[in-house]
Amino acid sequence: MLRASRMLELDDMMKLGAQPVDTPVEVTPLEKAPPTVLVVDDDRAVREVLSAVLREEGYLVRQSESAEAALELMRGEDLPLLLCDVKMPEHDGMWLLDQVLQRHPHAAVVMLTGFGDTESAVACLKRGAADYLLKPPRVTELVRAIERAWSRSRLSSARTRYHQGLARRVRERTAELSLALQNVAQSYGSTLAALVHALDAREHETSDHSQRVVRYTVAVARQMKIADADLEDIGRGALMHDIGKIGVPDSILLKPGPLTASEWIEMRKHPEIGYRILESIEFLKPAAEIVLAHQERWDGCGYPRRLAGEQIPLGARIFMICDTLDAMTSDRPYRKAATFAQAREEISRCAGTQFDPRCVEAFAALSDDELQALRAK
Repeated sequence: MLRASRMLELDDMMKLGAQPVDTPVEVTPLEKAPPTVLVVDDDRAVREVLSAVLREEGYLVRQSESAEAALELMRGEDLPLLLCDVKMPEHDGMWLLDQVLQRHPHAAVVMLTGFGDTESAVACLKRGAADYLLKPPRVTELVRAIERAWSRSRLSSARTRYHQGLARRVRERTAELSLALQNVAQSYGSTLAALVHALDAREHETSDHSQRVVRYTVAVARQMKIADADLEDIGRGALMHDIGKIGVPDSILLKPGPLTASEWIEMRKHPEIGYRILESIEFLKPAAEIVLAHQERWDGCGYPRRLAGEQIPLGARIFMICDTLDAMTSDRPYRKAATFAQAREEISRCAGTQFDPRCVEAFAALSDDELQALRAK
């Protein structure tokens, strides 16, 4: 509230040659740490009168006779509060307004403009001024404009700090969540790898078979320009292709001689068993489809659903070739391993019957050196 004794308006005070008030009148402070108002005007008398009024209202006041000097005074200011004349020699108030807001986006700048100069007033507001006053301002208007400007400035600054803090916390939580998901994925991967290793070890002659097939399958998929987002699913499908053999009795799975017709019926159930194991796990559903289809054939003569052509998932079509490659180039109790050249020839011969010709073409683009490197990893 303004003191009742202050009845003179600023223009009357300046006409009477009012001197600056060196000792502030005791008033209730606006806040625990009153802001400092920088009064910028090239007219010393105007600066002194404005400063006196603001000091009496509890503000700390500094003065500057030019825009350039004002910028120097504001160095290090966190949230400046300015009362600035528009018309000044050399750099005017508009220039100072632009400079201040570039350095302190939340600064509170109240502009003083001549009577009738509405264009300047509108321009001030468009360029970011908090308010404008016509010269000479009434005391009540001056004080209220400063209070409003300072209040809006602090609110804007606080809002920005809040949003910055919120954005920082979101980034931190996102990073924590990403790390947690990576850890979960690594745990899943380690568990799956251990399970598959146990399955490979169960069939002694094919130890590490699944890992090699994964590397071959991903390499062919890359050759076919399959999106990175799908490579992980294809790799998991290749890795888990034989998981259904958990449900096949050892007497059949490890039988050294030929299987009987009834034993083949049991053996051919493993794609469906593997699918049932994986389908209820959300992130393994795409892999489950590959597991279910990995014994199908391009010509429709495979099992368990006798799918043909592009009815077979692409990952499964790629896997069939890579599984054949690893089987042919690995030693078995009943035969020695074939060479890569021999395996290539057989795979090429079966393009269009057992294998998708397009996948065979992508496989053929891989050199023997690349395949040897993948096998040796």
